[in-house]
Amino acid sequence: MMAKIDDILAKYDSAHELIDMLEDIQAEYGYISEENMRKVEQDLKIPLVDIYGVVTFYSAFKLKPSGKHTIKVCTGTACHVKKSDSLKEHLMKALSVKEGETTSDGKFTLELVNCIGACAKSPAMMIDEKVYGELTAKKIDSILKEY
Repeated sequence: MMAKIDDILAKYDSAHELIDMLEDIQAEYGYISEENMRKVEQDLKIPLVDIYGVVTFYSAFKLKPSGKHTIKVCTGTACHVKKSDSLKEHLMKALSVKEGETTSDGKFTLELVNCIGACAKSPAMMIDEKVYGELTAKKIDSILKEY
């Protein structure tokens, strides 16, 4: 594990490349750990608080490991009008998680997003990069069984 972070750090030599470095770290590990932020701090001579500020400012960065699959439930206007809230509640109950949490088996992380660009198929969600539309509670249960 140490060699991977060292290889990533070796690619960059400037604080101006912090976001690129963090993206590479997250791509490798799935999230940005405190340990890896401390290594970036030492390598680029940037205060930890500044690194943490960048990681928490951008929603694409994660501070804890995500599940094997990420479920993104659309909460945009078109989906909201078609009762995406009740489907979100159904998912939270079926997975025994709240928004932003990962299932105890590490299989799924549940996220709420403003729009996934599938308004014509609302209500909709994504699992990883696959879009599922015209959802019902029964359809969600069937989809989850595929994983």
